[in-house]
Amino acid sequence: MTTPTDRQYASSHEWIKEDGEVSIVGITDFAQDQLGDVVYVELPEVGRVVTAGETVAVVESVKTASDIYSPASGEIVEVNEALSGSPELINEGALEGGWLFKIRVDTLSPDLIDAAGYDAANG
Repeated sequence: MTTPTDRQYASSHEWIKEDGEVSIVGITDFAQDQLGDVVYVELPEVGRVVTAGETVAVVESVKTASDIYSPASGEIVEVNEALSGSPELINEGALEGGWLFKIRVDTLSPDLIDAAGYDAANG
């Protein structure tokens, strides 16, 4: 799968995509593939103020549990409620319907990389 160029990536396999006044955050296709079948997702609380690099969610698969780190500082404004009943949406479309949360960004992590940099690090 081609890594989309319309977003930025963290070395810990999160992506962030600007969408108007907020940004959408999820995990990469590479990450969901490495995790295997996702069986549970613990999402952050709406209204929570987070710092870039802070653990904000947990994705559990049949293999392991993985912490999800915020790629930006700001306020969580929405979570993907569909994941509560259907965590497999992450496996079916980690880059679209399997997004995790939306954040009103104050500042992006200075460590984010573009698609080419992410592919080079994980190719």
